[in-house]
Amino acid sequence: MNTNKNLLHIGSLIRNLRRERELTQQDLALKMGTTQSAIARIENGEQNLSTEMLSKISEVLNSDIVTVSTGALNIQVEGGKKLKGVITTKTSKNAAVALMAASLLNENTTTLKNVPKIEEVFRLVEVLESLGVGVKWSGVDLIITPPRVPEMIRLDGLNAEAAVKTRSIIMFIGPLIHIFKKFLLPEPGGCKLGSRTVRPHFYALEEFGVSIKTKDFDYEISHKGLKPAEVILYESGDTVTENALMAAAKIPGETVIKYASANYQVQDLCFFLELLGVTIEGIGTTTLRVHGVERIDVPVSYYLSEDPIETMLFLTAAIVTKSSIKIERCPIDFLELELLKLQKMGFIYEASPRYKAMNGKTDLVDITTHPSKLVALEDKIHPLPYPGLNPDNLPFFTVIATQAEGQTLIHDWMYEKRTIYYKDLDKLGADTVLVDQHRLYITGPTKLQAAEVVCPPALRPGAVVLVGMLAAHGVSTLRNIYSINRGYEDIIKRLNGLGAKITLLREF
Repeated sequence: MNTNKNLLHIGSLIRNLRRERELTQQDLALKMGTTQSAIARIENGEQNLSTEMLSKISEVLNSDIVTVSTGALNIQVEGGKKLKGVITTKTSKNAAVALMAASLLNENTTTLKNVPKIEEVFRLVEVLESLGVGVKWSGVDLIITPPRVPEMIRLDGLNAEAAVKTRSIIMFIGPLIHIFKKFLLPEPGGCKLGSRTVRPHFYALEEFGVSIKTKDFDYEISHKGLKPAEVILYESGDTVTENALMAAAKIPGETVIKYASANYQVQDLCFFLELLGVTIEGIGTTTLRVHGVERIDVPVSYYLSEDPIETMLFLTAAIVTKSSIKIERCPIDFLELELLKLQKMGFIYEASPRYKAMNGKTDLVDITTHPSKLVALEDKIHPLPYPGLNPDNLPFFTVIATQAEGQTLIHDWMYEKRTIYYKDLDKLGADTVLVDQHRLYITGPTKLQAAEVVCPPALRPGAVVLVGMLAAHGVSTLRNIYSINRGYEDIIKRLNGLGAKITLLREF
């Protein structure tokens, strides 16, 4: 490492990863075969690090870490293997990040139960800590304790580097307007999917009396007082609905949010806000009536619900490898249309009776897959706001279509660039025709073949390429899987547990 800045950056990453895995410096030292003082020097940026040392630290702190240095994490996939066994759906990344933002509404301690340990969550932990918020892992639970006085939150100390790596930072506007009348927030990053406008957030929040100005690298947010409102959302987006909900939560009186998203993460946020004392009518519909409260000071624990997008990944992996596996804890209400379309394509599966998630609200089932012969649907496959086909589940139909008899039209109208990323399946031998930036024809069935691919800089397209490699005969290499690790916890280890053969390859 050439500079103190690099050493400090790497030391900070190692410290955060160690804490996330609930290890003390002494614990890490024992695993490394070194001393606690050596670990302290590393974390303080006071010791040069060889690639061998970085590799050893990576191995000890593993769990699909993307990066401990400036190097990338690559994987090698030996495809064509049947999967078998049982896999359990983990909780939702999208719900976790929304509730982490919503914890700023509470002047008391918030405990989020069963939080996925993924890159997106880790980045928001860094943001919260930089604001002076206490954040502690207890197993898979995240305990968030705000400063004694809300105004003690240190916005000038906000970790901009962590913030710009996630689009979720934009949801901090809703809770922070209740603490500050004027502040700056970095522009969000996240997946590169084209022109993902933040204008709906501006239009929604201005109804409450909030002004947002765009600077070179920041948003300047201000208001002279907040008021309840009737808000018609510019589009039925998940994060804009969540921002409006958090804004309304601490404005006394009734706010009506129309054309709201009713998706799973929005429902999780509504259930959480109800525990904080906020009354919300219309949960699960497109019109929400929020009865805000002036102050929230409630010690609260909330169990996150399971992630339908993760269930869809495992369903897809089973389908393209023609495998029989059991997927437990699938949030069925947010998978019904996907399963219906798959059933019409010839997919054979069994679902258990419904049972409740730990939050007492979400319905779950266990799904057992069976090898199936697929045919292409005559109609195009396209996303819609819930209860339509989830936009995050649409990409999985691209790799499924490569194994279906006939031609499938994928119409991904929501994003300008995402359809282009699906063309990476051609490197595995898929037969696709890109019509324009939104439409793709896929002809199948195709026997996929191994290839070397650089992972797309977007979560779901990256996951699709990974799943395609599971079905491709031969040994594939997928380079720089940071985008996948943003949304899936221990995905390599868990797929290997089902019989996949995936090997980690690090670069420094």
